[in-house]
Amino acid sequence: VHHLKWSPETAAKCGQRRITACLISAAFFGALGSSFLYGYNLSVVNAPAGFIKAFYNKTWVERYREPIPAGTTTLLWSFTVSIFAIGGLLGTFSVSFIIKALGRKGTLLLNNTFAVAAALLLSLGKMSKSFEMLIIGRIIIGVNSGIALSALPMYLGEISPRHIRGFIGQFNSILICLGVFTGQVLGLPELLGQESRWIYLFSFLAFPAVLQLFVLPFLPESPRYLLMERRDEAGAERAFQRFLGKEDVSQELEEVHAEARAQDNLHAASVLQLLRSPAVRWQLITIVITMACYQLCGLNAIWYYTNGILKAAGFAENILPYITLTTGAIETLAAIVSGLVIERIGRKPLLIFGFSSMAVFFSLLTVFLNFQDSVSWMPYLSYICILAVIAAFCSGPGGIPFVLTGELFEQSYRPAAFMIAGTVNWLSNFAVGLLFPIIQKLQTFAFLVFVVVCTLGSIFLCLFLPETKNKTFMDISQSFAKINKIPIPPSGQEMELVLSVKPDMNGKAPDAAKMESSF
Repeated sequence: VHHLKWSPETAAKCGQRRITACLISAAFFGALGSSFLYGYNLSVVNAPAGFIKAFYNKTWVERYREPIPAGTTTLLWSFTVSIFAIGGLLGTFSVSFIIKALGRKGTLLLNNTFAVAAALLLSLGKMSKSFEMLIIGRIIIGVNSGIALSALPMYLGEISPRHIRGFIGQFNSILICLGVFTGQVLGLPELLGQESRWIYLFSFLAFPAVLQLFVLPFLPESPRYLLMERRDEAGAERAFQRFLGKEDVSQELEEVHAEARAQDNLHAASVLQLLRSPAVRWQLITIVITMACYQLCGLNAIWYYTNGILKAAGFAENILPYITLTTGAIETLAAIVSGLVIERIGRKPLLIFGFSSMAVFFSLLTVFLNFQDSVSWMPYLSYICILAVIAAFCSGPGGIPFVLTGELFEQSYRPAAFMIAGTVNWLSNFAVGLLFPIIQKLQTFAFLVFVVVCTLGSIFLCLFLPETKNKTFMDISQSFAKINKIPIPPSGQEMELVLSVKPDMNGKAPDAAKMESSF
């Protein structure tokens, strides 16, 4: 009968072809209540900006019996927009402590309370005649986004089989883009972009959060978290079985055990320990530079020029919101395509292609903008370049940095790594806001600054980033061993070779017996 059985290799390959409903549900609903809300909040304030400023003025008059000074209106509006990033930074600082107490899934569930609270404050602020409620609501939804952009990629990376870890991880990016697009669509005048309806744009925040609250409790926690941090092997086995859709998950369990044995410390490392550890020095440098390029590559500057370019092309003011929907659609489409090809092409080529393409199209955009006033059809080429920059960004740089943060670090370092990556992300966002008025003085040559950033980012990634596609977390760590100047431990392949030794007639191979005794 023995010769009728599949070999472990054949069974593994057949199992790898399956993508279970449980895994897809966890990825989709996890991202829906997390990264979707982040993307939605990036775009939702644009449509009702005029109505919110009018509300500020009306509230000020009712309180103080005089019109609000123009400078105060600008200050309040700028504060309302920018405080979202402050909340994101606060959320990032808190995420490692929450994850340690509640786990990955528990953190995502708790995070929904911030979204619901923010939705209530933002929706009821007008009725209560309190612009302070809008500002507080924005900082709370910022906290939600800061937590989400760390907890979600961590969860997705740990529940995914390695052969589709990039695909599942890209749900984060896809739902961010879908959130931006949804904010643009709902903000149209025919929908919620009216004075009498703009508060419902913020009420909508509660919908994805509540939906996640209803679904996520019925999906498993990260099996790696359960096994390595909670020591719950039975729970980890059940989680693997549901995510992978098979009964025999001994190979996956052993992979996690092998990673645990290779680590000096199974407890979550602090940020200080991460910064001091030579074993992860270049992983940390790579993530810091990649995440900084993610924010500093110039995508935010694109939005400033889009309407001006469309007006120069002769489009009427009242149809601009409909034309700019193409930017959100291109974002979403490019992110979906990236998710579909990431396991074939790899993380490194997509990142290098994305940043390099952005540098090329920023250069072309600079040329086209300089001739925009002298050639009638030049604005159309400028707008095509804008769409190309957006597509290039979402093809790799828009999502893969979050995937890499989860892949480059082993379990004990992962929460601290996400805290550092998130801090760099939000601080770089601040830097763009502070420096952009200065960069604007360069006028049409402003994009050359971003050409430099994208080019340097591409060169760094080409030289120092190893490919992580279809590798275990141990293999990825070992690929950095040489540049970190640390001894290379036994590879994952050697571990699998030891595990594959078959028992003889007298009993089990000694090495295999030793490994099983550690379960």
